[in-house]
Amino acid sequence: MEPDFWQEKWQKNEIGFHLSQIHPLLKRYWSQLGPASTGRVFVPLCGKTLDMHYLREQGADVVGAELAEHAVIAFFEEAGLDPAVSDWHGGKCYRTEGITLFQGDIFTLDQSTLGPIDAVYDRAAVIALPPALRQQYALHLINLAGNAAQLLITLSYDQSAMAGPPFSVDADNVKDLYGRHYDLNCLSSKNIIEHEPRFRERGLSTLTESCWQLTPK
Repeated sequence: MEPDFWQEKWQKNEIGFHLSQIHPLLKRYWSQLGPASTGRVFVPLCGKTLDMHYLREQGADVVGAELAEHAVIAFFEEAGLDPAVSDWHGGKCYRTEGITLFQGDIFTLDQSTLGPIDAVYDRAAVIALPPALRQQYALHLINLAGNAAQLLITLSYDQSAMAGPPFSVDADNVKDLYGRHYDLNCLSSKNIIEHEPRFRERGLSTLTESCWQLTPK
């Protein structure tokens, strides 16, 4: 998607993708990553997700990347936090104890700027990207995070029935994106359409949410 698309979504507060609670699959499966789960955790395209607070509470040092400055500012304001702000070559860096957010285009973020990463939590990044960008994102993420272990949450559905985002990413897509670098373990997969009226309104009859553990080969 063009950057202006997401900037406009945040400016208009059209953020149906933002959850007002911690994702239950994160709570259920995060510990599956073992020691990496309490290390330095990267959250790509993080928005203002409350999941970052949960990760911090588990002992992780959380690092996020988000294009929209509006989202980054809202994250800290809503938590009552006053971050230190500095510049990096792609935007601004907001930092408080245990949480650092890089505001800017994730594709301009490099490994030397990000620093070492132990684990990745991807709930809304890969599904936010159309196929043309998805492969580029996956390879960039692998290089950026040093092939760190991942907890990945995806949605899959009949793409012909609804235009994304979020885009459909099924098991074959996950294998194509990550299978060369990771052993893939599907921890759960469930049709959640009965709990998602906004997707029914958009024409879907089935919406499968899956949670994947990606272990470096």
